[in-house]
Amino acid sequence: MSELLTIDDISVDYGNIRALKNVSMHVNEGDIVCLIGANGAGKSTLLKAIVNLEPLAGGTISYQGETICSKGHQKRSTDQIAKMGIALVPEGRHVFADMTVEENLDMGAFMIKDQDYIERKKEEMYDFFPILGARRKQKTRSLSGGEQQMMAIARALMMKPRLLLLDEPGLGLAPLIVQDIFQKIRLINEQDNVTIFLVEQNARMALRNSTDGYVMENGSIVLHDDSLALLVNEKVKAAYLGS
Repeated sequence: MSELLTIDDISVDYGNIRALKNVSMHVNEGDIVCLIGANGAGKSTLLKAIVNLEPLAGGTISYQGETICSKGHQKRSTDQIAKMGIALVPEGRHVFADMTVEENLDMGAFMIKDQDYIERKKEEMYDFFPILGARRKQKTRSLSGGEQQMMAIARALMMKPRLLLLDEPGLGLAPLIVQDIFQKIRLINEQDNVTIFLVEQNARMALRNSTDGYVMENGSIVLHDDSLALLVNEKVKAAYLGS
């Protein structure tokens, strides 16, 4: 299985604070890879670095074998990275609250000029997330948290990404809604051949719904294994799984 995303020895600084410290990891094509860790460990910073929203203080990030980020050189801008097939659903969803569901989906396809494609893709999203189809003309602020999360994912899928980055998709949602969101994530991976790299505070849910897992502490990767192996790892259980 080929590496789609390769992160090689990267560091990120916030002023005098080193938020990421020599992080190396990879995401194979077709996998669901999760990154778990405590709040403030650097997980969101890593996702932002991948799409060049945080500059690197060291190391390189490659996608499909091409360097897209490196220290001191803006190899690819964020919009260019999106065009290459990487989409980020940020923590907190960041929806356009005063726009309708449909208008939010249109914003997800802002770089696409083919209007017929956009209309077809929106209908695909309404079929995949039926609640969005039923509420396509509603202002996004009227949606529940779970519905907004579904819409944020649908908006990212409008660009037909090859790699989907998800930052805390279960954040603040009821357990049953989280289960539904993760079921959709698995379907996106299996049916649409979208590789997924997700950051998730709910470590048990993340590991149960991924193929490969990494553990981050204080800006460094401290463990990497098959997700099922991490589920029974005593250190992971004690620190993140409540047992």
